[in-house]
Amino acid sequence: MRRRSLALALSLLLPATTFAQAQPQAHPTASPAAAPTSATVTLTAAPADWRALDGQHVRIAAPLTLAGTDGLTRFGELTVSFEGRLWQPSEVAAPGTDAHAQVIADNRRRRLLLDDGSNARDPGPVAYLPPNATLRTGTVLRNVEGIVHVDDKGTPRLQVTTPLNLPALARPENAPVVPGALKVAAFNLENFFNGDGQGGGYPTLRGARTLAEHQAQTAKLVATVNALGADVAALMELENDGYGPQSAIAELVAALNANRGKRADWRFIDAGKGPGDNPIRVGIIYRSSRVTPVGAPAVLETAPFGPHSRVPLAQAFRAGKGAPFVVVANHFKSKGCSEASGADADQKDGQGCWNPTRVESARLLNQWLGTDPTGAGTSDAILLGDFNAYAMEAPIRTLHDAGWRDAFAVAKVDHPYSYVYSGMTGRLDHALLSPGMAKRLRGAAEWHINADEADDVGYQGRNEAGPWRSSDHDPLILGFDK
Repeated sequence: MRRRSLALALSLLLPATTFAQAQPQAHPTASPAAAPTSATVTLTAAPADWRALDGQHVRIAAPLTLAGTDGLTRFGELTVSFEGRLWQPSEVAAPGTDAHAQVIADNRRRRLLLDDGSNARDPGPVAYLPPNATLRTGTVLRNVEGIVHVDDKGTPRLQVTTPLNLPALARPENAPVVPGALKVAAFNLENFFNGDGQGGGYPTLRGARTLAEHQAQTAKLVATVNALGADVAALMELENDGYGPQSAIAELVAALNANRGKRADWRFIDAGKGPGDNPIRVGIIYRSSRVTPVGAPAVLETAPFGPHSRVPLAQAFRAGKGAPFVVVANHFKSKGCSEASGADADQKDGQGCWNPTRVESARLLNQWLGTDPTGAGTSDAILLGDFNAYAMEAPIRTLHDAGWRDAFAVAKVDHPYSYVYSGMTGRLDHALLSPGMAKRLRGAAEWHINADEADDVGYQGRNEAGPWRSSDHDPLILGFDK
């Protein structure tokens, strides 16, 4: 396992093109102890020690990849990197391995902050960017210039002196199309709350603060879900407010159908209550012209589901005369450390807080599904949702060890991702298949309309038209044989 993890990690860290490979580096003429000079230093690769360049004006001739935008609004800074994206270490290597430590070290070597040179909080327009710049993680920047500053923690910053020359924006305008007669999607809606369901009740506990924001959020979610072309979709972060006509899930389905016009066929699975009593819940929606529910929905309320991980919802379906299959919507406990203690506290291993709770959630989920909870008489199942664990962390490896297969690995998708956090790319959203469903899989894809987009593109910011930043997670779509 350790050798395999190291090989995988190294493959992700290799430069994608010859142009991006490290080239002989131009060193400053001054020694590390000498006073900075006014001459511009040209860099063709990440320097071995940024401290040798502290106070120096540099031009970076190597391409820089925009790795994250989460510090832009508050601090006027962008995270960039040499030699491609920065990957979450536990996305590509198991925590505790040499490979995991190597990814951490390599990320540190390649990472750089672009800074506006100000200590102001929430600085507003940033001088080194054009007005209302639309930025996407993964964008390649060239010939970036500025003055190096290394802070007391050793973090290198480049105080940008020449406005960035942003390339034309490259967005995935159309949802990916995957082969297969049966399409199943998963999507974290990022707190879809609808007030009292009648236009009032704002601000909500989470999500939209006003009716206008809610309407904008709904439009973005509709533009996303309907474009995916799914027959069944597992949803996360729905308001847990029942299944009546004013409920969040009912309103979302009504909006999806209104957008489809004469082709309106979305329905939702009514679990009766909940599932669970957390303010947010999971849900399942489906197109009645494409699939038929088989039997009743099932939920698992054994702790830690309920108190911590959200209660999973399972429903069996059949497409035409095809074999039945079970869809399970999941949302494991987050990595946030509020109230975490003991083993659930952050163990500083890269897996965050509540990791044992997520591992136990994975174990119980697998055990439960072995009992055929829907009564459909099939072992063909798909685990979908936000597991709040990256691909090589213990909760996901627990499910792999139990026989569940990563749909993106089965489909041979290179470097899948659905989430960008703190300038690092990875997956919290997974599709795990039973052996039978793995045999039926024909394709898998993510639609990168959210993770790579800056926050201000969303409905609480500039509200740029279209699906862009409809959530902080990318949706995924799978194609199967019936």
